Amino acid sequence: MTRIAILTVSDRASRGEYDDLGGPAVENWLRAVVTNSCDYIRRIVPDGLESVRDALIELCDRDGADLVLTTGGTGPAPRDLTPEAMEQVFSKGLPGFGELMRRASLLQVPTAILSRQTAGIRGRSLIVSLPGKPSAIAICLAAVFPAVPYCLELIGAGRIELSPEFDVTGRALQMTAS
Repeated sequence: MTRIAILTVSDRASRGEYDDLGGPAVENWLRAVVTNSCDYIRRIVPDGLESVRDALIELCDRDGADLVLTTGGTGPAPRDLTPEAMEQVFSKGLPGFGELMRRASLLQVPTAILSRQTAGIRGRSLIVSLPGKPSAIAICLAAVFPAVPYCLELIGAGRIELSPEFDVTGRALQMTAS
């Protein structure tokens, strides 16, 4: 069974001061698009280099996640270090994911250029960073998800099957985060 990990990166959510909105938004979007049976793993960690790096290594190496989606920690604030943590974990970077997410987001929000999404591979795991805002999550997932099943196939990870309602060109996708 394909394992999908969702890692929320937030100081406030990790302390229980703020409801995690990003993690549920990612999972709801995926459940609307992915049709095969998947095992979902959700975790919340505080912002910072070590906390994110260690969680990613654990999710990939110990928990065997095929796909890891992070949400949060990609902005320019001092504690937003998700991209730096990811760089320490990757064996290969996939910069096209971040480029496409920023491009798609810029059509909606001019501040999207401040976001530092990225993606890469660790072993048989694809790791993709997403913003923390649910509406931005939906935009970014719609932009890059057509490439995800093929990437997973190429790296020998679990299979993901997409709903026929998901337009693999990304042009007509009407999925939103609920």
